[in-house]
Amino acid sequence: MSIHFSDSDFEEKVLKSSQPVLVDFFAEWCGPCKMMSPTIDKLATEYESKVTIGKLDVDANGQTAGKYMVQSIPTLLFFKGGEVVDKLIGYKSEEELKKHLDALL
Repeated sequence: MSIHFSDSDFEEKVLKSSQPVLVDFFAEWCGPCKMMSPTIDKLATEYESKVTIGKLDVDANGQTAGKYMVQSIPTLLFFKGGEVVDKLIGYKSEEELKKHLDALL
């Protein structure tokens, strides 16, 4: 199961993480976000010891979404050492996400 990030814990959980992090910027009303949610949860379990995978609700956490200029959702940002190293926008398949996650390791 993926975890949830917020404006208040983003720095601690994402930027200061000792392992790579995938952040799924989503909204409850977003169709493609809902379609991708089970895949994100599955990958969070699969990569549990290697990559932190979580979600950030853009409606509830506008400060962080704004900082990373998230304009369309879902947006997936891949962080390593506190820096964005990869970005995907829109619905992506499990296979495509795995390629990007494996590239982080």
